[in-house]
Amino acid sequence: MGSFLRQLWRGEDGVVAVIAALSMVMLFGFAAISVDVANLIYVKSNLQASANVAALAGGQNIPSGTATTTAITYGAQSGQKNFFSAQTVTTTPTLKCLTALQNLNGTGLGIPCLTYGSQAAANAITVTQTAVVPTFFAGALGINSVTISATATASSKGGAPPPLNVMMILDTTQSMNTTDANCSIPGKSSPSRLNCANYGIQTLLRQLSPTVDQVGLMVFPGLTNASQVSKEYDCSSSAPTIANYTTAANAVYQIISSSTDYRTSASATSLNSSSNLTKAVSIPGVAGSSCSGLSAVGGVATYYASVITAAQTALTASHQAGQQNVIVFIGDGDANATAANVGNGNTNTSKNPAALNQCRQAITAAQSATAAGTWVYSVAYGASTSSSGSCSTDTPSISACSALQQIASVPSKFYSDNPSGCVSVNSISALSSIFQNIATSLLNAMLIPNGTT
Repeated sequence: MGSFLRQLWRGEDGVVAVIAALSMVMLFGFAAISVDVANLIYVKSNLQASANVAALAGGQNIPSGTATTTAITYGAQSGQKNFFSAQTVTTTPTLKCLTALQNLNGTGLGIPCLTYGSQAAANAITVTQTAVVPTFFAGALGINSVTISATATASSKGGAPPPLNVMMILDTTQSMNTTDANCSIPGKSSPSRLNCANYGIQTLLRQLSPTVDQVGLMVFPGLTNASQVSKEYDCSSSAPTIANYTTAANAVYQIISSSTDYRTSASATSLNSSSNLTKAVSIPGVAGSSCSGLSAVGGVATYYASVITAAQTALTASHQAGQQNVIVFIGDGDANATAANVGNGNTNTSKNPAALNQCRQAITAAQSATAAGTWVYSVAYGASTSSSGSCSTDTPSISACSALQQIASVPSKFYSDNPSGCVSVNSISALSSIFQNIATSLLNAMLIPNGTT
C-alpha cells in the first residue's frame, strides 16, 4: 500500500488538466467579478452626473422657493428627467445655510440665507442619490446587490454677479401715496406704497457691490427741468415740478446718474447716508433718516414707454467694458394718460398716435432694450389683472399685469406682489423679498465642494 501511494504521488499523468481546470474556475471568477465591478463603476458615474445636475437645478430654484422639488425632478429616480437605468434610485435633497457662501471673498455680502415662500431658509442645497445595484455573478458568493451613493452640493444663484450697470425705474404717480396694508417696514407704521418701493430698493442696494456695480435712478412722470432734480434727494419738503408726457422727449427722468457711493465699501452692511441715491430712497423715521426722499406728485396719470427708452439710452451711455446692463422697473403697469397729457397733446387720437396702445408701447420699448442685451426686470406692484379695467388705451385689450409680464426679458425676471393673482413664476410677494430675489438672481448656481460649511 505504501509503495502504491508513493507511486501515485510521484506520477504526473493528468496534472496539466487538473491545473487547467482549476485555473479556468479562477479566471471565470475574476471575469465575473470584473463584470460586476464595471457595472458598479458605470452606475456610480451616472449617479454622480445626475446628482450634479439635480443639485444645480435645485440651487437655481432656491430663490423661487421650489428647490427640493426641482432637485428631485432632475434626479435619477424612475420617471424623473435623468433616469438612466432600471436601478432603484432614491434622491434626497437637503437645504442648507452655509456661512462660507454668506461670506464670499470675506465681504459678508455673498449669497444670503433666506426664506422664500414656505421653503426653509437656505443658500445652498445638497443632493444625495442612493442606488441599489443588483449583481450579475457575485450572487454566487452571497452578494446579490450593492448599495452605492453619490453626493453633490450647489450654491443658490446669486452672490458674485458680473459688474452691473443698473437703472432703477420707479413709478412716482399719485397712487404711490396710498397705504399698503400688506407691506411691513421695521420702524414705520402704515407705510405708503412709495415707502415700500423705496425699502425694496434699499434691500437691493445692500446686496450689490459698490466696488463694481453702478446704480442709477429714474422716476416717472419726469421733472420739468434739471433744477428740479435735487428736490428729490435734498431732504427738504419741497416737491419738484413734474412734466406731463407731451414733453416726454425733454422731461428729466433721471434723478441719480450711475452711482457707486450707495455704500462706503463692499464690506459695509448699511447704506451711505451721504449718498444722494440713499437719500432719494430714504424713508422718514426709518434707520434714523430724516429725509423725505422721493415725492409722488402725480396729476398726469401714467405713461412709461418713454422712461424705459430713456433708461436704455442712459445705460448705453454709461456702460463700461465687461458690465451687464440691467433695468428694474417698479409700477402698477396701468398706462392710462389722457391724449391731452401724452404725445403731441392733440385730443384727436387719430392725430396723436402716442395716446393709443400705451401699454404696448412700453412693451415694445422694453423688448428693444432686451434685444440690445439689457436684462429687464419688472415688478408688478398692485397691477390689475383686468383687461377691461386697465390699459384702457390699448386695442385689443390687455391687462396691466400682462403688460408687465411682457416687459420682463424672460418670465423668471417678472415679479408680482400678488403672484397668485398677477401670476409670476417667482412665488414671493413682499417687496423686500422680491428685491432680495432679484439680487440673488444675477448669477447662476454653481457646484461647490461637499462638506462646505
